[in-house]
Amino acid sequence: MKPAILLDCDPGIDDTVALLYLARLVKTGAVELTAVGTVHGNVAPDVGARNTLRVLEAAGLDGVPVAVGAAWPLAQAVEYAHGVHGDDGLGNSGLPEPRGKLAQVSAPEQILRLSRERPGELTLLAIGPLTNLAIALLLDPDLPGRFREVVIMGGALDHPGNITSHAEANVWHDPEAAELVLSAPWPVTLVPLDATHPAVVDGDWLDRLAAGTSDTARLASRVLEHYTQVYLTFLGARGAVIHDALAAMLLVDPELGQFTERPVHVELRGDRLRGATVWDRRHAPDEDPRPKIKVVTGTDTETFRDRLLDSLL
Repeated sequence: MKPAILLDCDPGIDDTVALLYLARLVKTGAVELTAVGTVHGNVAPDVGARNTLRVLEAAGLDGVPVAVGAAWPLAQAVEYAHGVHGDDGLGNSGLPEPRGKLAQVSAPEQILRLSRERPGELTLLAIGPLTNLAIALLLDPDLPGRFREVVIMGGALDHPGNITSHAEANVWHDPEAAELVLSAPWPVTLVPLDATHPAVVDGDWLDRLAAGTSDTARLASRVLEHYTQVYLTFLGARGAVIHDALAAMLLVDPELGQFTERPVHVELRGDRLRGATVWDRRHAPDEDPRPKIKVVTGTDTETFRDRLLDSLL
């Protein structure tokens, strides 16, 4: 049974590469992309929605419903990541306006409607802040029982954060939403920075992508130019961490990952720790009543890089 994916995202450069990867799998019949919702995070959700349409159209995938979601976090001011992703979220690439129209429902409404229409069939892939999922949960506490799986790119456990010393960006943008989602009783797989950072793509990979002649290769290379300049500061060499594409690939092929099961909490207080994800690393955390989730602790990074490049080329 091929995955039927409901995508929640904030495009965003690595979101864009994940979309291009998924679009390729849709065209080969490996997955179904049922719908997309956008959320605040890298950019405003309406900007992210138009970016989603642009990317899907560039990949030759028209007709996927795209809904605009939450414009603000649940309990803090909104902030965007324009410094990392560009003012337009696509590395200031200046792509033309999309032809398609946005859905007339909000992203949380879309989550609820599709879960009721197709109970037990859909996998929810969340690669942005979790505000839309949290709103849907608050509106319908029975929501978790209607999803086959929820795959989340977010968190940092035994790895430094990427927006504060302890917090990963998607969780930090709305810690209250992440806490709600990670405490709910649905089957969750969490893909944290512990898994994504070792999967960095290097200069040789980027050169091979830039030499590609497909529309998807050209678009990916174009938006990654800005991203790699940002990563020079962190990596000290030309390269990038394409977090969201790894989460998408692990959804399709979990055999690429190594996993452990633990409850995960989100810190909601403290100047230094707000937004940090915390797990109990003892061997028997069974006294914690929170549901255990699957946490990706490692991946086959070489296969990830090769498959991603092949899909874009």
